[in-house]
Amino acid sequence: MTEPINKIAIVGAGLVGSGWAIVFARAGLEVAVYDTLSTVREGALPFIKDALADLQGVGLIDDAAQILARIRIAGTIEEALVDADYVQESVFERVDVKSEVSQLIDAAMAPRTIVGSSSSGIPASAFTQDCVNRERFMVAHPVNPPHLVPVVEIVPTPWTDKAAAERVRVLMERVGQVPVIVRREIEGFILNRLQGALLNEAWALFEEGYASAADIDKTVAHGLGLRWSFMGPFETIDLNAPGGVADYAKRLGTLYHGIARSRKEPRPWSDELIARVEDERRQVLAETDLSARREWRDAYLTRIAAFRKQSGDKGDA
Repeated sequence: MTEPINKIAIVGAGLVGSGWAIVFARAGLEVAVYDTLSTVREGALPFIKDALADLQGVGLIDDAAQILARIRIAGTIEEALVDADYVQESVFERVDVKSEVSQLIDAAMAPRTIVGSSSSGIPASAFTQDCVNRERFMVAHPVNPPHLVPVVEIVPTPWTDKAAAERVRVLMERVGQVPVIVRREIEGFILNRLQGALLNEAWALFEEGYASAADIDKTVAHGLGLRWSFMGPFETIDLNAPGGVADYAKRLGTLYHGIARSRKEPRPWSDELIARVEDERRQVLAETDLSARREWRDAYLTRIAAFRKQSGDKGDA
């Protein structure tokens, strides 16, 4: 019988890596955290301590100090990987950076160690092909912040061992995340392809003058997003027509096909377009206030997570 995963190494201690440390430590696992930048390493525990205090404040955890005690900062990647059963790599989203770090992990990992990358859209085959232990590498992509948003996309490479991918799926369920299995590699995976479709349409509608950025945001925040916070697109349309999904498709399929055909030649986001949206956003929120607004977002997500925990809901049908 395969032994359970109990010791975790986090490589990359930024916002995503620190969030992952919370995910694993609150589930009772020992976590070692490493980052190449000493300033990031030094900032990880204070960030985690504050986040745990917020979680305890809304009843999502009982003992923040006990969870924090399970997390240690490692001075080297080799130290972080000592006895690690699983490594969550969360470094900068660039192929060359991930390739370099993957090879460092590859050289230090034990024969039983499995590695998941927090890559947002780059398939692991692009940066693990030269690893000796490449069959134990894959993508395990979270949503930021992972300790508040539970979905994780597990994306194996063509050479990833199926048993290793299954162990990661089991691990993610065990630590309270919601694993999604992506059956084969595709750029952007599932989440960012869905998000990208909405983003590209939002940029196009703004560029063509149909609505302001603020009103486009309102449409999602106070419309689509309310349903999407607890159900996905297929369940949404299944419930939006008397006869279910087939009835919905019969009623509105032609409309959506026409919309799709109108975007046959999508344009890149131009510098001029980005500047216009940036100008509108900075009128609403000064750049100096971005950090405070992120804290507001995380506090809001914390309250949503608390409500969902109380209702016993993870969003599954």
